[in-house]
Amino acid sequence: MKKSILLTSFDTWLSDQKSNSSDDLLAEVSRLHSLPYDLTFLRRLPVDVQLASSQVIKKIHEVQPDSIICCGMAQKRTLLSVEVGASYGESILQTTVDLEQLVAAARAVEISHDCGKFVCEGLYYSVLDELRQYQLTTPCIFVHVPILTAENLSSILEDFLLIIHRLALW
Repeated sequence: MKKSILLTSFDTWLSDQKSNSSDDLLAEVSRLHSLPYDLTFLRRLPVDVQLASSQVIKKIHEVQPDSIICCGMAQKRTLLSVEVGASYGESILQTTVDLEQLVAAARAVEISHDCGKFVCEGLYYSVLDELRQYQLTTPCIFVHVPILTAENLSSILEDFLLIIHRLALW
């Protein structure tokens, strides 16, 4: 039986943005037909914590994926950033995934302890909290995606696929 993975991305939030790099990356992944997984895409989520979180949580309960990868854009970063956790007020939740092991051998990936204070952190926290509340052991990570260019697309996509493959083994 194929492992099922839920992948999410955000829509743009500024009028001058042509696209969101997280969604651009998922579009690239969706074009690959050779992946041995059952991928569910929840793309172009609204840039609103409450709306995005409710859509993702609904989809988690609907498809019951084996793994979850939420993605967001990080305009000022140059590497994929896998986030350790997210906070809400004084509460901090962390992924159960061993990120060092997950990204070993990746070339364009860093482990980050700064999910930002925008919708990305709110979504990540909400999903981790939902998994905790329902005692689900589903591995979940958040990946920030830099702006994709002709120069970095190949290495970013290669490392993102490595992350998908390794997470599927969790």
